[in-house]
This record gives sequence, C-alpha cells and structure tokens, in this order.
Amino acid sequence: MTVTDELDTGKQEAFAGRMVQIVNDACLGLMTGLGHDTHLFDTMAGMAAATSEEIARAAGLKERYVREWLGAMVAGGIVDYDAAHATYVLPPEHAASLTRAAGPGNLARIAQDLSMMGEVEQQVAEAFSTGAGVPYSAYPRFQAVQAEESGEVFDLALVDAIIPLAPGMTERLREGIDVLDIGTGQGHAVNVLAKAFPASRVHGVDRSEEGIAAARAEAAEWGLTNTDFQVGDSTDLPTDSYDLITAFDVIHDLAQPTRTLASIAGALREGGVFLMGDIAASSRVEDNIDHPLGPGLYTFSVFYCMSVSLSEHGEALGTVWGYQTALQMLAEAGFSNVETQRVEGDILNVYYVAQR
Repeated sequence: MTVTDELDTGKQEAFAGRMVQIVNDACLGLMTGLGHDTHLFDTMAGMAAATSEEIARAAGLKERYVREWLGAMVAGGIVDYDAAHATYVLPPEHAASLTRAAGPGNLARIAQDLSMMGEVEQQVAEAFSTGAGVPYSAYPRFQAVQAEESGEVFDLALVDAIIPLAPGMTERLREGIDVLDIGTGQGHAVNVLAKAFPASRVHGVDRSEEGIAAARAEAAEWGLTNTDFQVGDSTDLPTDSYDLITAFDVIHDLAQPTRTLASIAGALREGGVFLMGDIAASSRVEDNIDHPLGPGLYTFSVFYCMSVSLSEHGEALGTVWGYQTALQMLAEAGFSNVETQRVEGDILNVYYVAQR
C-alpha cells in the first residue's frame, strides 16, 4: 500500500484549498503593506469611485503600477470595482482598518513587516542550519517601521491609558520624578511623557545610534528641555536612579533579558515602578492555537526577535515568551509585586506593573 492509498482524499483536498488561500493571503499581505507605504489607502479613503488614472494622479504615483495593485485589491475583496465604469472605491468599513486615520486600528501598517521579513528570508534560512541568527544590522528599516507602529499607540494611549495602569503614577509624574525608557528606539514615548509632564525628567536608552539621533531631533523640534537620550546598554543601569522605568515591546528582543531585568530592579528607587508592555500570549503552544495573531507571532519571532538574539549568543526568548515566563523572570529579578493589566483595543500587549 502506498502513502497515497492511505490518504483521506477529502481532508487532503480541503488542506490543498487552504494552502491556495494561504499563498493568496500572503501575497495580499505584501500588497496591503505596499498600499500603506505608498499612502494609496489614505488617498482612496478620501475619494469617491475613481479610475486608476484618477487614483494614481491623486496619490502622485504611476498609473500602471497603481492599476496592477488595484487588481490585487479587487481580487482580494479589499477594494470594490465597477466594471461598467472602470472605477474603484475603498469602502469606509475597510478604510477603518487600513488608513493612518484609524490610528492603532490600522492593520495595514503591521503588514509592512512582511516585506521587511522578506528582505532577510535567505539569512534566516541559513540560520536554521548554523544556529547563528541574523544580526540587527540586517534590518535597516526596523527602527522606522517600529517607530510608526508604536507611535500611534503612544499618541493615543500612553498618557491617558497606559501610565494610569500604575496607581498614583500620573500624580507622581506631575509632581516630578526620574523616568527611564528601555529600548526607546526613536524616543517617541520619552518625548510624549516629557511633553505631558514637564516637571519630570525623562530619559531614554537604546543601542541604535540612528534611533537616538531621531529621538533627540524630535525632542529639539518639540522644544523639550526635560529629556535625555543615550546610546547604552540596558544590562548596566545606574543603581537607585529612577522612580519609573518603562519597556514597551522590548524585553523579549534582548540578548540578555535576565540581566536587563535584574539591572532594572537595581536601578529603581524605593517605591519605584517597572511598567513593561509585552506580547499578550502564552508560553505554551497549545494555548496560542486560538490566538488571533498566533501564526504571526511565531513568524515575527523566527524572522526577527529570536534570530537577532541568537546572533548575539543571547537567550532567544522570541516574540512568544509568554506571560508565564515573563512572570517567572520578573520574580527571579526581584519583583515580588507584579500585576498584569490590559488596555482596551490593544490585542497585542499585556502590561506588567512590577515593584520590588
């Protein structure tokens, strides 16, 4: 008997159909990210039904490329097409998940990550054999893409929703305290906090010189005098120096998260708070089967989080290090009081409010 004879043909055909859908959706994901990057969704959201020439003109793009992109959008059910008049329209119900005006609800922004991951696919494939990982330098767009993704959340929710997760912290910030943001990237979180709480002194540290330069430039543009940004190592923080330390979607990426958490615990003053935002997922695979972004989280881990850590001989927590592991590591770092919180509308993150 051959392997083919043992197949459940109905099951096989159903899975083949799913694979076709996977390939189509993967391609559609790339085109969706392209629509965000070129502002085509933003352009179409403000237009009535229009031809490809009219859309291209409004977006300042070349019609031939726009027409082909529109073909994918129509075939994928994202854009509506009137064949009789050769016009296209982006339904407002779709625009609500595809445009910059949607803020954190803009899922097309996340689709940009697909092309970024595609740029390193061959290096990741090689790492499966060598185990060496992929260096941070292989992701030249990472800072910009991450800054756009997190910036919308910080603008909308950092001051009014995330900071209040730590009881009394808003009042302390108004009075004036010392704050440090770990892995600050382009420093937008620091600048938002510094602007909202001018009596506080807000610091940011990151490994990226480009990110720190962008952070300083934004602070200067905003006229802020209570910020400080440094290129530095999060595993070697000055002791008893801060009243609030934040880390947003950072710890799982680090080569040495255990040392970083211990360093954070030591850097907090008496009564200080560590506010950590990280992936809302489980440490157990079986618990993530029904996660709305489960496959995506593991993919991001393989293509960036885990691979970059491994390139530095790190612990390689990956995107899905999970709340069980996070709580254990926080306890081992010396945080005896940890509460987990969620922010409405944020499907990606859980927030840990930790004190020694």
